[in-house]
Amino acid sequence: MSNRELRRVAFIGVGNMGWPMAARLAGAGFEVVAYDAAPGRAQAFAAEAGGRAAPDAAAAARGADAVITILPTSKHVGQALEAMGDAIAPGALVIEMSSGVPTATKGFAATLAARGVAMIDAPVSGGVPRARSGELAIMLGGEADQVERAKPLLQAMGTALTHVGGIGAGQAMKALNNLMGAAGFLIGVEALLIGQRFGLDPAVMVDVLNSSTGMNNSTQKKFKQYVLSRSFDAGFGLDLMAKDVSVALEVGRETNTPTPFAALCREMWASAQGLLGPGQDHTAMAQFSERLVGETLGDKRA
Repeated sequence: MSNRELRRVAFIGVGNMGWPMAARLAGAGFEVVAYDAAPGRAQAFAAEAGGRAAPDAAAAARGADAVITILPTSKHVGQALEAMGDAIAPGALVIEMSSGVPTATKGFAATLAARGVAMIDAPVSGGVPRARSGELAIMLGGEADQVERAKPLLQAMGTALTHVGGIGAGQAMKALNNLMGAAGFLIGVEALLIGQRFGLDPAVMVDVLNSSTGMNNSTQKKFKQYVLSRSFDAGFGLDLMAKDVSVALEVGRETNTPTPFAALCREMWASAQGLLGPGQDHTAMAQFSERLVGETLGDKRA
């Protein structure tokens, strides 16, 4: 596999996360050529953030040293790779940054390797705010030399880069991270609802939790900001969180690991999908728990 310097980057997927990540690359001096399936999205990105827009994925990939994909599911990644085909030249590096299915990514990597194209997976954590600031946590899977080759690009987007294993390992780690985040959010909302029914103020409860052992990412960065404010606009979809929890369970099945609590967590998120409908922010999951209780967090009790 080639180790040529990565300067021209095809960025496939400039959605909520992809846009600020690609903007960080453009700002760092990389030549970014963006494509997005949403009409006009890549053109808007190029006009606002710099770089160029491509009319399709193959045009973006043609002549690129690196191809970055950050798409909703592995199915979308597979479709994008098929569309790009031979436009991804031998010696290029594909950096798969979606929260995908590890086994699917292994298959993509094998197909690309037969054409002389290397691949690593590099899913991210930190949400839109840290994507904007370039402070994402990036979990890396793949050959060490290719991970090292990608670092100049990745360091423009993240501050915590951890190589966790071979191809697919980054996505397995990301799914398990989101499983823990999803479970922590659920149990935190339930605790707030119990406390409110007892007569505690949920906002005060969050303050106490954040100075106590019950603290987690949701108590720190979600409950006041997106749930108690009723904005529900953290920038990460409920559908995507449910998908990631399902990926974590699939990793559990593949490793013959019993996962009773994770299975219940997945069922809760899947049920919320059905009740709340598509297009919801993941913090709207609180509304599912509220409906089960018949009470809204923040309501004043008599």
